[in-house]
Amino acid sequence: MKLVRYGAIGAEKPGLVDLDGNIRDLSGHVADIGGSVIDPQELTKLSAIDPESLPLVADGTRLGACVAGTGKFICIGLNYSDHAAETGATVPPEPIIFMKATSAIVGPNDDLVIPRGSEKTDWEVELGIVIGRKAKYVGEAEALDYVAGYCTVHDVSERAFQTERSGQWTKGKSCDTFGPTGPWLVTKDEVADPQDLRLWLTVNGETMQDGSTKTMVYGAAYLVSYLSQFMSLMPGDIISTGTPPGVGMGMKPPRYLKPGDVIELGIDGLGAQKQTARADV
Repeated sequence: MKLVRYGAIGAEKPGLVDLDGNIRDLSGHVADIGGSVIDPQELTKLSAIDPESLPLVADGTRLGACVAGTGKFICIGLNYSDHAAETGATVPPEPIIFMKATSAIVGPNDDLVIPRGSEKTDWEVELGIVIGRKAKYVGEAEALDYVAGYCTVHDVSERAFQTERSGQWTKGKSCDTFGPTGPWLVTKDEVADPQDLRLWLTVNGETMQDGSTKTMVYGAAYLVSYLSQFMSLMPGDIISTGTPPGVGMGMKPPRYLKPGDVIELGIDGLGAQKQTARADV
């Protein structure tokens, strides 16, 4: 299934995408897409619903983030060897973990707001893993049993905030609107191999990133298992797994986003996003 959340900010409703690409209203069956609803066993119940029996949602309705109630937005740094090389870094011996504030989460097509004082706002298309049930001390072999599905994530970054000021990366990753998520939560049964997905991103129509999850250093199952050794992963938590090469900071000279830029990105099978950058006021 492809699950969605649609409607005005703060008033999103649950839905699913039918075989023709139309959004169908699920609010008669579940309150939202999150919590116990996305437990892998509960998702099998939703899959039994005939989409044709559900009300159609009007075309052009705003899409919200594809999962509700995210408690942790966990990001993995330098997880593509070719991206590490373009930034002048070496591949870490263990995954680099940092957090993105959940207040950064927005819908896939909402405006991307460049924060005050920013001169180096950058783009990063990433595979998102959505946790479906509590995972603690799980092994790699069973790690994906705890996953509800996958989604497209835009891990927007302000590089000066991230690396040129003292402290940790989090403040360069957590500005409002720096976490567009969705459009869909695609259940794991629809993703044959999370390590064989094409990721792409363009700015004003120019291709910046065109990579594959094949080149991830640490794969989805490993990351779920690894993180669960240090913290309980809860339903709705998102793991953003790193980005392929082609980010602005790696270009010569570097290139960064400015107001009016249009960013489009996507992952094959997981849907595309489109944002217009604007300055904060």
